[in-house]
Amino acid sequence: MSTVKDPETSGVKTDEAPRVPTETSFAAEALKMSGKSEEEVRRMGAVDTADDQVEEMFAKRYQTANSPAHRAVWEAVAPVDLFGFGEPVVAPSDAATKVMEDSLDVVRAHKRAGTLMDENQKISKEVLDDLGKAGYWGLLIANEYGGSASSFLQFARFLTRMATVDPTIAGLASVHGCIGAVDPIVTFGNDEQKKRLLPLLGSGQRLSAFALTEPGAGSDLTALKTIAHLDGDDYVVNGEKLFITNVTPGRMIGLVCLIEDKPAVLIVELPEEENEHFKLNKYGLWALKHTHNQGFWFKDFRVPKENLLEAGKGDGLTIAYHGLNRGRVALCANAAGTMRGMMVDMIPWAQFRVTYSEAIAKRELVQRRLGELAGLITACDALTDWCGNLLDMGYRGEMECVVAKIFGSEAQKHAAIELHMKTHGGRSFLHGHVFGDNVHEFLAPCIYEGEGEMLGMAFFKSLVKQHGRQFFEPIGKALQKLGVKQPNPANPAHAWALKGPLMEYSKWYVGSKMKSRPTPQLPKLDAANRKHVEFALDFLHQSAYETSGAMRTHQLKLADRQCRMAEISHRIQTGIVMLCTSLYAGRSDNELVRTAGDVACEQMKNELLGKRPTDAFYKKITKLGAALCENEFPGTAEIEAPAIMMSYEK
Repeated sequence: MSTVKDPETSGVKTDEAPRVPTETSFAAEALKMSGKSEEEVRRMGAVDTADDQVEEMFAKRYQTANSPAHRAVWEAVAPVDLFGFGEPVVAPSDAATKVMEDSLDVVRAHKRAGTLMDENQKISKEVLDDLGKAGYWGLLIANEYGGSASSFLQFARFLTRMATVDPTIAGLASVHGCIGAVDPIVTFGNDEQKKRLLPLLGSGQRLSAFALTEPGAGSDLTALKTIAHLDGDDYVVNGEKLFITNVTPGRMIGLVCLIEDKPAVLIVELPEEENEHFKLNKYGLWALKHTHNQGFWFKDFRVPKENLLEAGKGDGLTIAYHGLNRGRVALCANAAGTMRGMMVDMIPWAQFRVTYSEAIAKRELVQRRLGELAGLITACDALTDWCGNLLDMGYRGEMECVVAKIFGSEAQKHAAIELHMKTHGGRSFLHGHVFGDNVHEFLAPCIYEGEGEMLGMAFFKSLVKQHGRQFFEPIGKALQKLGVKQPNPANPAHAWALKGPLMEYSKWYVGSKMKSRPTPQLPKLDAANRKHVEFALDFLHQSAYETSGAMRTHQLKLADRQCRMAEISHRIQTGIVMLCTSLYAGRSDNELVRTAGDVACEQMKNELLGKRPTDAFYKKITKLGAALCENEFPGTAEIEAPAIMMSYEK
């Protein structure tokens, strides 16, 4: 590993190999005691180890236990300053700004000329090449390798803008730069690999993908079957990959495979044509229809041994885990742009469509939908800014990026079905309609970079990890020593063995409950959003007791209580989104954004409390919807509204 960052000022510390945490025998024994098989224990342990290895790449202050999401739950005073930033922590790159504007011009020009797609309705090679000339593919690559060194926040905000022009092209920037070969080489590549490979990626001469998924390996990353073995100066690869976006002959991929039974990543430069060693597996796929999403297989395919990425004392899973976070934020940024497109499509239709002598733009239901859509967009903007800044600061951002991915993808799905489609009615399903032509694109992000509920459980696991090690692992070790799974309070031996661990837990619980909580320092906010900030802070603090209670109740069986974990995780994520959104909207100088943040947070608060909307809320959200029909929402001015279909004006 070669990228070096000061551990006091940024996250990644790669001047020395990451220390691999020693997996305690207790962790394995605890899984066995909970009824897991030897094989399941081995596989789950491998994933936990990879997660720990990624964690150890970051200076302690930027690790998960010190992240804002974790601290907001477990500490008495949440780090409010880490949930909302007035200015970017890394100054935007002037070179990247020019690249971004030029890239937008390229896509707009091709869109006007009708040359965005080729004869197969894929983004055309001419568009990809023109974007390469503009510098699009090198945004996240350093200047010395031919890139423009964008900060991640600058890049993420730009993806929202590009998504208003074409979401697929915005998505390709993320595939290439975040989860493709760029991030693994930037983070784990040695100097020779960077000098040799990054200029090819930055120029667009080699577009990239990341090949992890296999027919039997998706959420279970330990089920890999693609194997490489060293033969002279080459690795010889055999295996099959599936659902790989951006893969086609001539591209560069980060390939996750097994080398000596351990996960590894090889950078593979695909041949210009299929041959006996490399074949594509083509299939019909409704989503991603404008990109090349295909499977492929290798048979005795040779890769130079110098293309192996080194992960210190980690392995290929470490590299895979590291690269996903940026892609998750990019999904949220893309959703913010895509939903702006929905808004611009809804408003002219609502003003055109008349029922019972009144345009539906005057109807409460449509106004409510527009107001709700503005709230979802504002929340996605807030999460994009929050996570982009955290990653630029050097935080690992695992929990925060999961929140952004889940919320962004679910918001886009909800907006598409409940707001956009229902407003357009039957015309939604016409060929050429924004919804009908893109419904799969709107829904599929719920699966990308990890299915939402599965990621929600990963969020929960990260949330409870330190608390479990501090208070529940000593209890488990005491029970293990006694040879029992459940303690018997009436048994003196059990009570004596557990007195120490239980005393420590009691001191935390009672002390936390009894301790007065200082009022956090809040920035200047409008009154409505300030109340939401205060509610969210209190809710997140109280959720620590609910989370710990679930750990007490289910003990070693908690890992199997997926429904409960997912439910608690969702509630805490909602509190975090509410906190970010209210801090972001409350400081905006745009009244539409402030109100949109307010209505979004009130909806989230009602969900958390199980309350029905009040008449005052409906008045506020419909007033916002009416205002959106008369005033441009930020970020929508340059979007061209699609033509109204079947207007029957003739």
